[in-house]
Amino acid sequence: MSITEDRPTWTQSHLRSYTAELSELRDSVVRGPSEAATEAQHAKGKLTARERIEHLFDEGTFTELEGLRRHRATGFGLENRRPHTDGVVIGWGLVHGRTVFAYAHDFRIFGGALGEAHAEKIHKVMDLAEAAGAPVVGLCDGAGARIQEGVTALAGYGGIFQRNVRNSGVIPQISVILGPCAGGAAYSPALTDFVFMVRGISQMFITGPDVVQAVTGEVITQDALGGADAHAATSGVAAFAYDDEQSCLDDVRFLLSMLPSNNRELPPAAETDDPADRRTEALLDLVPGDPNRSYDMRKVIEEVVDNGEYFEVHELWGTNIICALARLDGHVVGIVANQPSVTAGVLDIHASEKAARFVQTCDAFNIPLVTLVDVPGFLPGVDQEHNGIIRHGAKLLYAYCNATVPRIQLILRKAYGGAYIVMDSRSIGTDVSLAWPSNEIAVMGAEGAANVVFRRQIAEADDPNEARTRLVKEYKTELMHPYYAAERGLVDDVIDPAETRSRLIGALAMLRGKQVTLPSRKHGNQPQ
Repeated sequence: MSITEDRPTWTQSHLRSYTAELSELRDSVVRGPSEAATEAQHAKGKLTARERIEHLFDEGTFTELEGLRRHRATGFGLENRRPHTDGVVIGWGLVHGRTVFAYAHDFRIFGGALGEAHAEKIHKVMDLAEAAGAPVVGLCDGAGARIQEGVTALAGYGGIFQRNVRNSGVIPQISVILGPCAGGAAYSPALTDFVFMVRGISQMFITGPDVVQAVTGEVITQDALGGADAHAATSGVAAFAYDDEQSCLDDVRFLLSMLPSNNRELPPAAETDDPADRRTEALLDLVPGDPNRSYDMRKVIEEVVDNGEYFEVHELWGTNIICALARLDGHVVGIVANQPSVTAGVLDIHASEKAARFVQTCDAFNIPLVTLVDVPGFLPGVDQEHNGIIRHGAKLLYAYCNATVPRIQLILRKAYGGAYIVMDSRSIGTDVSLAWPSNEIAVMGAEGAANVVFRRQIAEADDPNEARTRLVKEYKTELMHPYYAAERGLVDDVIDPAETRSRLIGALAMLRGKQVTLPSRKHGNQPQ
């Protein structure tokens, strides 16, 4: 439809015809390029950009911006193809009654490829989100840079990356991968706070399977190289993976309900019918007294948090540590917990990276941290050392030391060596340290310690086995009893496990007004 034709002199009698023309134009923009293009999108098992937006936002609250925008590029036939929206839908709406901004690539138009006008629209919505102090969600389904527009398309990506970094830790940024995301396009999601993917339709990679095969000779499918499971379980790029778009978008909404709008606000509190003073008697049977027996830390979390509900981040990656958002007495907390059912809960490279990122995210958005400790140490091995366990472990140490939100440590059973220090110990600044009467805080386990400390005595004994047993018992009695750390002020209190929920809630309430003044600096230089 042409809207540039000459019109009669403007009078009130013509306003209705102009309004009708506008309405018809808007309907055309919403319908998209053609029914065939919509059917092709659905045939791939994918929703359209507008269907995704409808699912993300509260009904009837989305306001579109620049729906009539068209590119101005010429060459390669582009001057004859100038669809409205230029392949991206942007705007704002409400999610659970709070303002959220979003952009959604429309794969039906230029395959969602990014050109100059397309990029400028995304820049605009990101700038508005920053100005309004509200989250921004990217619904990504695009074929990368629009090749016909050359370097201007690449510059468009640069503008997005710059805004991702500028808004990092200022407003929540969420990327939802709902189609291809290749080359430079993959770096914007990597710069955001959370990445969601859907099995079967989402792929992210810097170089695709064809390039990989040409350069290395390796043959691999798109899904195996950069699909949802590859990034959720192997690379750690994706925090969440789903079987369908609807459940994915439902959880995006749920995550937004637990995040503040910006770094100047606290996370939204919610009413709860779970009593703050509820006793957690089940914990007495959930956690074995024997420090060498495994158990599922998720059951501990379920017993403690409001109504047993928590939202785990990176569930499939670095599974020897758990990172989750939950509520205690209606207030959002971030939980970091060793997982004894996976490699005894040791800290390794992936677990350290995962927890460090989570701690930083919680700290950026004023989410208090609760750390549940049952850790035998760092994972030993040549592979771990050569791949940098020192610097990766230091990331977690740095993140905790740098965090200014309320921090509570609870030691359930063992807490050995450097891993004890790194898991938010009193010595690195946790505000309140609690322990169960089953706790063992030591440089290492009693058996290993006795072999080092009493090596000569054991070797020279008439009965080495009897001597080892006696000296292990002596070491435990002297240095590993549950009250050793409490006697030295490194644990604030040893508590009844049945009081865990009420004690955590009480400590968090006391710390709610915590304020910390940091040294003046441009930024820290955290380990890489």
